[in-house]
Amino acid sequence: MNKIKSLIPAGKFWVILPPYVWLLVFFVLPFVFVGKISVSESILSIPPYSPMFEWLDEKLSISINFANYIWLLDDPLYAEAYWNSIVIAFWSTVFCLLIGYPMGYAIARAPKHQQPIWLLLVLLPSWTSFLIRVYAWMGLLKDNGLINNSLMFVGIIDEPLRMMNTNFAVYVGIVYSYLPFMVLPLYANLVKHDQSLIEAASDLGANKVTTFFKVTLPLSFNGIVAGSMLVFIPVVGEYVIPELLGGTDTIMIGKVLWEEFFNNRDWPVAASLAVVMILILIIPITLFHHYQNKEVQS
Repeated sequence: MNKIKSLIPAGKFWVILPPYVWLLVFFVLPFVFVGKISVSESILSIPPYSPMFEWLDEKLSISINFANYIWLLDDPLYAEAYWNSIVIAFWSTVFCLLIGYPMGYAIARAPKHQQPIWLLLVLLPSWTSFLIRVYAWMGLLKDNGLINNSLMFVGIIDEPLRMMNTNFAVYVGIVYSYLPFMVLPLYANLVKHDQSLIEAASDLGANKVTTFFKVTLPLSFNGIVAGSMLVFIPVVGEYVIPELLGGTDTIMIGKVLWEEFFNNRDWPVAASLAVVMILILIIPITLFHHYQNKEVQS
């Protein structure tokens, strides 16, 4: 401990210690535990996996089983689940960006006294339970729901549109639920822009469109990346929305994880699925921390 303290400038050790302890307790240790389960064998007992270390006849034996990872490569279901999760997370992030950027821009350019009100309206839906909001979308999107009944009442359609149990419903639920995670980082970035740069571009003859693409958009790059990662990373492992709004054809890794853990009781395979998912997310997580640090420094 003293050696570590000597490497850190005086007075900063106790400041940076809590986040590292938090990271150790709530990320590193659980990840190590899950990694240990992923290299064990599934057995009928409690817990349902074989121990990695075993002391028998004064001999310590270490058992590491990589069959679970080989199983993931052999069964195309898991590759399909990973691919679907990444594709849905990517397009959900794009939709959130297309909707969230104008919202963040409008709030940042609104009068100062109005900005807290608009931000409150963005956050207000999240005060309701996440599960209740998803159930509300089920009531809107089902065949005899509010949207289909309204369209049939005004004569736009003759029979209900099939929206529930489709990827469309999954995208609607994800974009609706994760939109605040895109709007808030963009607003935090856009509100700090130096207005003199925009005025200088206008003085040099640039119209509003040119000023936006030449000045505002490049300056907001850190906010775009931060918001995109805040949406993309959790959506990859999303379980509730694809389970309730998506059909059997919507296979995401969160649903597969649930099936392996709680229905099949195959903890080692489920743990190996989780480890691979974390490895896939290392790149976006690293990008997020990099651009978050740049955002803080700016």
